[in-house]
Amino acid sequence: MIHVVEVPWEGRPLAWFAFDEDDLIGKIRVRRTEAGQCIHAVASARELLAARGAEPGQPPGWIAELAGRHGWDTPLYRADALLEPGRYQTEPVSVLHAHLAALAAPLQSCRLHPSDESALEALYGDPLYRGREGFYSHMALREQLIALEVLADDL
Repeated sequence: MIHVVEVPWEGRPLAWFAFDEDDLIGKIRVRRTEAGQCIHAVASARELLAARGAEPGQPPGWIAELAGRHGWDTPLYRADALLEPGRYQTEPVSVLHAHLAALAAPLQSCRLHPSDESALEALYGDPLYRGREGFYSHMALREQLIALEVLADDL
């Protein structure tokens, strides 16, 4: 089980879980996809041209520029939260890293715990969950762990 704690700039922290990496990516996609934003994409200049429905003889300037720099069939990666919005590059971008960047971008803080054990350790060891400032983050994660029967409700 993967546990996530989102700490917004305003409002209370929220804890949620995902069963595995694919579930995590799917949940982030649902939470963070906005109009015009691209969390992760791979396409060649030729594929971008076809997606726009443009004629091969007169590609839009930005697609022609990409094709001139990288060729028509080179895979180009886009991840707006990880790179800058609208930027394509030839260096591969991990799907997971792109989604994690999209998850964290609008938040004050975010924690991802890859297992029940790491979430339990963090609950009592991570400074995010300590003291007066960490009370609501602590309670959000604690309630999540109790709901999933990872932690006993012993209060």
